Amino acid sequence: MLDLSRLRALHAVAVHGSVGAAATALGYTPSAVSQQIAKLERETRTPLLERQGRGIALTDAAQQLAATAEELLAMVERAETDLEERRGRPAGRLTIASFATGARGLLPAVLATLAAEHPTLDTRIVEADPHLSPGLVAQGVVDLAVTHDWDIAPMSSPEGLAQTGIGEDYCDICVPDDHPYAARDALTRADLAGQRWICQPPGSVCYDWLTRTLRASGPPDLAYQVAEYETQLALVAAGLGIALVPRLGRGPLPAGVTAVRLDPPPTRHVYALWRPGAARRPAITEAVRLLKSTWAERHASIPA
Repeated sequence: MLDLSRLRALHAVAVHGSVGAAATALGYTPSAVSQQIAKLERETRTPLLERQGRGIALTDAAQQLAATAEELLAMVERAETDLEERRGRPAGRLTIASFATGARGLLPAVLATLAAEHPTLDTRIVEADPHLSPGLVAQGVVDLAVTHDWDIAPMSSPEGLAQTGIGEDYCDICVPDDHPYAARDALTRADLAGQRWICQPPGSVCYDWLTRTLRASGPPDLAYQVAEYETQLALVAAGLGIALVPRLGRGPLPAGVTAVRLDPPPTRHVYALWRPGAARRPAITEAVRLLKSTWAERHASIPA
């Protein structure tokens, strides 16, 4: 009989494309995932992984087995949902995918409350790009995703998934304390022309927002392109430029940095996504409730 945990490992490799990424998603070590796949190969007497350049690829037999594993995992989820619903309280494992600032600025309080109030619930986090999160939910890799879009690029409703809004995250212009804009109450988009920028790399929504918003006054000077907002703020503190930084997960600004409101403000809409088949699961409904209530308590609207 095939072992479900080994099928889960194979399915994760199929979804994520590598043993290392699958291990991160499952909360295992890469060695543990490799061992599960090796045991599954012995059980099935079938090669499942093959070398492809510096990485690995699933064989045709493994692709077929991974598709079957996805069906089996969906059946197991339905059974677990039925049992949890009968108990009427969150239990089992709940894996949540989140973008980086959501994991830092929103989830710690939610997870702490879940752990304190529901000790039989085992929650896990997987950090994931917002564009990838719907696929992870649809494929059963995670149970719930916290994701976002921006006002310039609304997220289309993912097919086959349920979603609800959590809140709106506003972005400010962060400048060095000795910058002329540091004394301003608010800025307009016209004020942003001709500035030296610290921003995320191409392919990010923040990068797209800057290039679209500022292109009327000529190509913006995107001098420093780094992914982490904390690094961006360190560069701002050093006087190297200005940055567009969301409030969620930002934390206290470092010395030498001032945040100035942009009018109208760039906005990120934060959502929760889950599979409709799991909607009856108490762990899902409780996690979504806490996401909304925690946001309402901790994230103020735009100051007047």
